[in-house]
Amino acid sequence: MAFKDYYQILGVARDATDKDIKRAYHRLARKFHPDVSKETDAESRFKEVKEAYDVLHDVQKRAAYDQYGADWQNAQQAESQGFHHYQYQGNSAGEQPFDFDDVFQSMFGGRAHTQGGRQRSRAHFDFPGEDLRARIQIDLEDSYRGTTRSITLGSDSGGQARTLNVRIPRGVLPGQHIRLAGQGNPGMGSGANGDLLLEVSFRPHPLYRVEGRDVYLTLPVAPWEAALGATVTVPLPEGSIDLKIPANSANGRRLRLKGKGIPGKDSGDFYVELSVVLPAANSAAAKQAYHTFQETLDFDPRANWGGRA
Repeated sequence: MAFKDYYQILGVARDATDKDIKRAYHRLARKFHPDVSKETDAESRFKEVKEAYDVLHDVQKRAAYDQYGADWQNAQQAESQGFHHYQYQGNSAGEQPFDFDDVFQSMFGGRAHTQGGRQRSRAHFDFPGEDLRARIQIDLEDSYRGTTRSITLGSDSGGQARTLNVRIPRGVLPGQHIRLAGQGNPGMGSGANGDLLLEVSFRPHPLYRVEGRDVYLTLPVAPWEAALGATVTVPLPEGSIDLKIPANSANGRRLRLKGKGIPGKDSGDFYVELSVVLPAANSAAAKQAYHTFQETLDFDPRANWGGRA
């Protein structure tokens, strides 16, 4: 028997994972299935692809194939005690005739049918479509409110692009998936279409950063606001709030707004981190103000620096 490179037939590397092999098989089975393919050698190619998959998808068969190549079946048989009935139940030459209908039936649970009293080499079957995966980028505000977005999907088979309206659920987080049932690859026969899985990510935001369901905002404040206390209007992803800055707040102080993070069964919190911004000493008045500070306040910013008393 001539050696068949099953890896080459499926177009995968020799160290391909089972997932890679399955994916390649599905792709090629669709391409060469005699019921849908326009290739002149579709039937033989499909048969070849199925044969390669049957071996590489099976751990024991694949190991024997990798070790013995074209003689893998004989070697596997020889290593198995009392195994002489396994492959040789067919004709007198000791080879089992290949039944194409059996391949379809074992693969898809399909059924052979007859036409004019003669059995055809094809079979009807149901083959579910594969799921497709894509990414969708939304704004943080979309997660707070929930919304609908339109996305356009290209086609890798020469077909037309299609536009879908996607409902963005309130409280969705980056990394979560939105499933659109039936929007994946079409099934064959009466097989159901696959689904489309959209992985959610957030666009970078100029104000906020997100950690889980918690949202963080850095709020610039003047030295006197931090020292004397103030009320500052703070923008939230949904609305705004008048936030009271406690007197004697240090730079970096974090104020928590409970439950104002991304909504959900356990809503996150919203954190405001104070950033004290010093005015520039770029005028005579500003310089005089800093001199007044210096002369009035007994203040050493390095008094406790490094643990010094």
